Amino acid sequence: MSTAHTITITLFITTTLLVSSNAKPLFPAIFIFGDSTVDTGNNNFPSQTIFRAKHVPYGIDFPSHSPNGRFSNGKIFSDIIATKLNIKQFVPPFLQPNLTDQDIVTGVCFASAGAGYDDQTSLITQAIRVSEQPNMFKSYIARLKSIVGDKKAMKIINNAFVVVSAGPNDFILNYYDVPSWRRVYPSISDYQDFVLHRLNNFVRELYSLGCRKFLVGGLPPMGCLPIQMTAQFRNVLRYCLEQENRDSVLYNQKLQKLLPKIEASLTGSKILYSNVYEPMMDMIQNPSKYGFTETTRGCCGTGFLETSFMCNAYSPLCQNRSEFLFFDSIHPSEAAYSYIGNVLDAKIRGWLRG
Repeated sequence: MSTAHTITITLFITTTLLVSSNAKPLFPAIFIFGDSTVDTGNNNFPSQTIFRAKHVPYGIDFPSHSPNGRFSNGKIFSDIIATKLNIKQFVPPFLQPNLTDQDIVTGVCFASAGAGYDDQTSLITQAIRVSEQPNMFKSYIARLKSIVGDKKAMKIINNAFVVVSAGPNDFILNYYDVPSWRRVYPSISDYQDFVLHRLNNFVRELYSLGCRKFLVGGLPPMGCLPIQMTAQFRNVLRYCLEQENRDSVLYNQKLQKLLPKIEASLTGSKILYSNVYEPMMDMIQNPSKYGFTETTRGCCGTGFLETSFMCNAYSPLCQNRSEFLFFDSIHPSEAAYSYIGNVLDAKIRGWLRG
C-alpha cells in the first residue's frame, strides 16, 4: 500500500452524528482500530477488497438513509459509543486548519472490514491490516502536531479513548471456514495464543505512539453467527455451534488474563476489557427481553450466507429490522449494537470513576 493511499484512507471518516454542543466530552478524542464491527467506511477506498458496504441496503436506517461503508442497517458500535461519550465525530481536525485545540473533540477511525490481528487474514480479504493501522495513525499524529503543536497534540493523544475491536475474522477465515493455519497450529488453543501475541504487540505499539486509555474487545459467540451455523451443512435446525462458542470463551478468558499484565508493564496505561460475548448470548437466549424475534439469520436476503457484495439491492430485506439481532449473516443490527453499547457505556463510566 502506498503512502499516498494510506493517507487518503486516514483522512476518511464519514459522520454527521454530532452530540449536543453543551455536553461535556469524557475524552478529547476517540480513535478506532480493528475490523468491520467498528469500520465507519475506510473500505470504501481500497479498490482491491470486496469487503465493502457502500451499497444498499447497508445504511438504510442511518440518519442519511444511505450506504456509507458501515456493515449494518444503521449505526455501528463506533458511532454509538462515541455518542455516549459525548465525542463529536467529524472530518479530522487537520482538514480544518482554523480549529483550535479547544475545538478538537473528534472521532477518527482507522479500522477496516475484513482485517485481523493475523496478517494472513488481510491477505485473504485484502483489507487494511491491523498491523498497518498504526502507520495511518502516525500520519494523523503528524498532521495534528502541525496544527496545535507537539505538546498539545500529545496531550490529546495521551488522554484519548482508544477502541480496539478485531479477532473474529482470524478464526473464521483462517481456522474454521478456510483453515489456512491448521497445519501450523493444529490446536485452536495454539492459534489463540498466536493471535493474542499479535494483539499484545499491537497495543504496545499504540502505547509507544502516546495512547494510554484502551478498550479492547473480546470475541462474540462465534458459533452463533448465522454464517457459521450455515457452514455446518447438517445444521438444518439453526443451532449454535457449541465448540466454536467454547473456543470464544477460552480466548476471552486468556485475553482477560493478558490485559492486566499488559497494563502493569506499560506505565500510565489503563486497559478495559470489552465483554461482547455475554450481552450477545443473552440476546440469543432471551430474545423477547430485547424485542428480537429472529436471532438465527440476518435480515438481508436469506440471512444464512449474505454479507458484503452478496447483500445488495436485489436481496430481499426484512421490514422489521429492529427485531433482528443480525443485519447480514455476520454483522449485528443497529438495535443489537445499541444494547451492547449501553452495557459497555456503563462499564466505561464505572472504570473512569474507579
